[in-house]
Formats: sequence, structure tokens, C-alpha cells
Amino acid sequence: MISSLFHLGRLLLAWMLVYLALCIAASEAGLRHVDAPIGGFAALGGFALGAWVLSVAFSHIRRVRLVAGGVSAAALSNRQRRRIEIPFEAGEAFDMIDAAIRELPGAQLIDSARDSLQVRARVDSIDPYGGGAQFAWALEHLSTRRNQILATVTPNGDAAGSVTLICEPEGPAWIDWFLVDHGTNLENAEAVVRAITRRIAERRRQEAAAVRESATEKELTVARLNLLHAQVEPHFLYNTLASAQLLTRSDPARADAMLGNLIQYLRHSLPRTEDAPSTLGEELERARAYLDILAIRMGPRLALQIDVPEELKRLVFPPMMLQTLVENAIKHGLEPKPGGGTIWILARALDNAVAVTVADDGRGFTAEGGGTGIGLRNVRERLRLAYGASAGFSIVANFPSGVAATITVPLALGAALGTAPAPAPALETGDRHA
Repeated sequence: MISSLFHLGRLLLAWMLVYLALCIAASEAGLRHVDAPIGGFAALGGFALGAWVLSVAFSHIRRVRLVAGGVSAAALSNRQRRRIEIPFEAGEAFDMIDAAIRELPGAQLIDSARDSLQVRARVDSIDPYGGGAQFAWALEHLSTRRNQILATVTPNGDAAGSVTLICEPEGPAWIDWFLVDHGTNLENAEAVVRAITRRIAERRRQEAAAVRESATEKELTVARLNLLHAQVEPHFLYNTLASAQLLTRSDPARADAMLGNLIQYLRHSLPRTEDAPSTLGEELERARAYLDILAIRMGPRLALQIDVPEELKRLVFPPMMLQTLVENAIKHGLEPKPGGGTIWILARALDNAVAVTVADDGRGFTAEGGGTGIGLRNVRERLRLAYGASAGFSIVANFPSGVAATITVPLALGAALGTAPAPAPALETGDRHA
């Protein structure tokens, strides 16, 4: 109430002082011989001017009350200032404020400078009552004609930008004593703030949707990998049981050994009931059980050499990856080779990582030896999901024949190793599908 009265009184006082000054100037100009009539007309004119100014000021106050939901000195002002914090870097904040200003009704003559992070614009003052409204002429002559906007973006670190927004009439500050903007600058300021809020909310919705999509994709990948972890290749299982059945008649001891290795392999192939990761030692036991079964079936065509330091066996290692590399070496390296060959399983500590290599001296990279590539794609995808860029996978040609595949993962937290880095063998790069 006090703000409204002060605003009314200020406008009325400013116009009455101007009117009084004009009356005094007219009197001093030599019109004293008609003092009585002029005095009466002056009083009548002052009354009419006061009523006109009060009606326009009252209209301005009511308009601001409708727009702002209340009346205060800041809301009644023709000049509005806002400070907007945008949780994006300065370049993105500038793009948002520039687009918001361009979409204002009546915006024109927009000067946008991205390097200096400033936007200047002229905005036509929209008549809130319409040009055909009754007594519109009375309001028009006490209203500002055009407004202007200045927006400056201040970088606030690498992840945020602060916008200073100024909405004001196009003219010097002294015109505020005589003219009102009927809340148009207040509307412009609030419209820009709403536009920025909407754009930020839209960005957050897009980010949330991307996170949900990524989480869903990850869940599907994990489910697919869990299925891979739980499955046992039917042909391998059938062939092993058939071989064991045959050996029970000719060599019961070897049949018993084969069944024992199969039980060991199946025990490590069952899905885990807890979220605890596997260790290199457990994965080595699974691979060893698999290779022992194949050694009984392949006989002297398969030789195995394992060089894994005991202190490395307790390290965390992703499940089923070592097994995938071993199966790849058997299927595409040694089984197709008439004379068979040797598989090496090596592990070395390198700085803050452990490198596990499965190598063979089989057929190597040949045009007819490729598979579908699913196994190696699963290895790469699981490493990416579990470790990001801190893990690595490579597959290269061994010398003089065969292939060497290496998985490198970070050491588990708390692991204390005194192992010196081992020299890497000279290998030729290449590729092979699994």
C-alpha cells in the first residue's frame, strides 16, 4: 500500500511541478492583464492533469499487481534486474539466454556477441490494453514506447554461468518520473527467467532419459553376460560325458578323472549368488579343469604351461574372461591344427595393473579360422562396463605361430605386491574373431 501511494505521489508531484513551472513561465511572459481568467483555467487544467496522471498511474499499479501477484517498489519500477544462475558452462548459458530473448514478443534489433558473452536487444512495448480500448489515448501519452534488454553472462567455473539481465525503457532514467511501462519490463524479465527455467528443465529431462536409457542398456548387457556366465556349451558337455562313458569301459581311472574335472568346471561355471567378484585363482581353476578335460580327450596333441605367481591369484579378476580366451585358443588355434600344440597362461604385475595372457602356437590368424566374434566382443564390453578406460584388451600374433590375447585390469585395492614388471615378448599385431 505504501509503495503504491509513493508511486502515485511521485508521478503526480513530477507532473504538477512541470505544470506549475509552465504556468509561472506563462505568467511571466506578460499575461498579467488576464490574471483572473487565466488563474481559473490554470486551476482547472491542473485538476484535469492530476486526474489524468493518477488514472494512468493507478492503471500501471493494477497491471503490475496482476503480473507480479503483489505490489512492491521493485515490481513497480520501470527498470528490472535479474540474476540467473545456470548450471552449465558459460557458452551453453549464453546460447540459452540468447534464444530466450529472441523468442520474446516484439523482440528486434538483437545484437548478440558470443565472444564477449553479451546480448543487447530492442523490444517493442506491447500495449497491454489494445489500441482500440476506451481512453487508450490517455494511457499512450504517459507510457514508454520501446524497451531494451541487456544480458551479460559471467563464467562461474567450468560448469556454471551467471546471467545478469537488465530490462528497462529505451531512454534515460529521469523519464521514470513521468512515464510508466505498465509492467512490460517486468513481463519481459519474468518471461526470460521462465524460458531459461524451461530450457534447463528440458535439459535435465533429456539427461535423465539418457541415464535411464544407459542404465537399461547396462542392465540388459549384464543380464546377457550373466547368461553367458551361467551357460555351459552343450557340445562340450555332451562330448565330455560321451568320452567319460566310453572310458568307463576301457580306462575307468581316466573316466573318473574326466568326471572330476567336469564337476570342477561346472562348479565354477554356476552363477554367483552374491555380488562378490571372482579372483584370478578361481578363474585359473576353472580354465585348468576345462583344459584337463580336453587333455584327456586330445591326448598328446595338447600341452599346457601355466606361469601365474601365487601372490597374484588372490587379485580380483572378472569372471569368465580367462575361460573365453582359453576356449578361443582351443577352438580356433589348436583343434584345427593336425598336430595340436601348447597353451600358455601367464600373469604379471605391471605397475598398478595385472596383465593376464593366454597364448597358443596354433594356426594363428587365418582366413578360414575365424568365428562369430561374440566371445571377444563380450570380453571388451564387460571390461568397458566394469573398468572404463583403466582396463585393456589386446590380441596379437604369437611368434613363430599362434595368437596371444592379453587382458589388463587394475590391481585390487589393498593389494601389496613386490613383483617387478616383466619384459613383454616381441609380438606381431593382428586380429582374430572368436
